[in-house]
Parts: sequence; C-alpha cells; structure tokens
Amino acid sequence: MAAGQQSNRTLVPGAGHALDQMKYEVAQEIGVQAPADGYWGDLPSRQNGAVGGHMVRRLIQMAEQQLAGRGDLRSR
Repeated sequence: MAAGQQSNRTLVPGAGHALDQMKYEVAQEIGVQAPADGYWGDLPSRQNGAVGGHMVRRLIQMAEQQLAGRGDLRSR
C-alpha cells in the first residue's frame, strides 16, 4: 500500500450496514445482479464501478439536501 493510504473503513459506527443496504438497492436499480453470497469480487469491475459511482452520486445528493436545509454554513 502506498504511503498515506489506509484501508477502507467506515468512519461512523453503524454506517456500514446502511452502506451495504444502499449497495444492494443501487445494484437492483441499475440492473446489476447482486451476488447472493455477498462476494462482489467475481463481478466485472465495470459493474462494480457502476454500483459505486451511483452510490457516490446518491450520497452527494443526500449531503447537498442536508446542507440546503441548514442554510449557508460558511457564514457561521
């Protein structure tokens, strides 16, 4: 592993389950057959990347909606 990199880990306790659930929801929405055994390593990287990309888009959308509800945080 390169210097400065760390392994993927969930920063918020309890968020791992929610992220896993989101992964399966996104896979179903975009038509990717999620593995029954939970091992995603046998799927092509294009499919895994599509699932991850859509998850990121959804997380950004959720963050933007949350920030929009709070107003401008920079003025504080």
